[in-house]
Amino acid sequence: MKLQFLGATDTVTGSKYLIESGSTRVLVDCGLFQGYKPLRLRNWSPLPVDAAQIDAVVLTHAHIDHSGYLPLLARQGFRGPILCTPATYELCRILLPDCGHLLEEEADFNNRHGTSKHHPALPLYTEKDAIDCLRLFRPVKHHPQAWEAPGGLKGGFWHSGHMPGSSFVRLDDGQCSILFSGDIGRPQDLVMRPPVTPDAADYLVVESTYGNRTHLACDPLAILAEVIQRTAARGGVVVIPAFAVGRAQALMYAIHLLKARGLIHNLPVYLNSPMANSATEVYLRHTEQLRLSVDEAHAVVDGVQVVQTPDESRALNARKGPMVIIAASGMATGGRVVHHLQAFAPDRRNTIVLAGFQAGGTRGAALAGGASSLRIFGEDVPVRAEVVQLDHLSAHADAAEILQWLHGLARAPHRTFITHGEPAAADALRQRIERELHWPCRIPYYTETVNLI
Repeated sequence: MKLQFLGATDTVTGSKYLIESGSTRVLVDCGLFQGYKPLRLRNWSPLPVDAAQIDAVVLTHAHIDHSGYLPLLARQGFRGPILCTPATYELCRILLPDCGHLLEEEADFNNRHGTSKHHPALPLYTEKDAIDCLRLFRPVKHHPQAWEAPGGLKGGFWHSGHMPGSSFVRLDDGQCSILFSGDIGRPQDLVMRPPVTPDAADYLVVESTYGNRTHLACDPLAILAEVIQRTAARGGVVVIPAFAVGRAQALMYAIHLLKARGLIHNLPVYLNSPMANSATEVYLRHTEQLRLSVDEAHAVVDGVQVVQTPDESRALNARKGPMVIIAASGMATGGRVVHHLQAFAPDRRNTIVLAGFQAGGTRGAALAGGASSLRIFGEDVPVRAEVVQLDHLSAHADAAEILQWLHGLARAPHRTFITHGEPAAADALRQRIERELHWPCRIPYYTETVNLI
């Protein structure tokens, strides 16, 4: 068995791992690179492997940095099955066409305003490309149901607690086995049930998004309540960039709890993301993976005003506070939240809440770093609003929680590969695993190939 790292090395995005076993080629995850421009440019480069020669794709979950390259892969000639859980398929049906639509909108904006060096500017792929690739999906349930990829490679999915459908993926060719963590959820997540312990494997690929950090041992609800209350007292607006799947639902539930406990006023809450609204419906269809009861899940949804049309979205920018706006995208790289930042960032009464990890090179990372202005639609927008980081609602396990999960594996892998983290985070996790578990580890580099024995 061979393993090649085609993404998520020295960065948290672009997750792609090529497994070769005999004549079989399987790609685990197929995500887009995000963040710094040199990373984004990789999305335009052909893969080091012929897409038509890949026999199957296996997805750990639906987030775009794990699934967003699939439309391109299919356009390049991939015709095999895309194996994932039913909830992952349902979410990809929402996320992938939306991503294609946003890419088309971005190219159209650049062409109309002359803000691209390319004439004409083209989208990476289209909404139609995304819809076309959906016919390749083959949903499979979580363990104990097993599946077999073309060529005889056997696999299984174990619930990882990160989002509905998210999974640990284990592959076995009869001589060698490998386990991919995907994104590891938190044992005390507000919404999701905790990650399970999968069967051990000969090799392990583990994420390190928060490999150098420990989430603060404080009540995230109390912090969020303070932020909302002091902003409301100023007559301001709370703008929260949020991933449409995962973070948006956690924030909706958190605000629902704060209102129910009387910790914040009954101010209006807007979910300005049709995609997040559609994703929430997937949550409601898979409540067996949630901590919430069916009744509680529906109560959360009923307490939020969903913004559907672009006109309704623009109208929000003219409203006065206090109010809370939850809008995609989570790192403010695109989507409706960018328009809200343009409208609300210059006003000191307002607050921008960063409710999760912000990859380098994104607007979210610039805000987290104290930027005094943001480049939006070719203009420098001043940032005078209060900026608050709230990592406590992260859906990623921190370093201690990753170690806790690793401790649960029945046996040590021959080698552990650390990916899906910025360099400092990946190396910090490597040191902790070597020091505390005494497992041999390494941090792979982009396109590196390793023989697994």
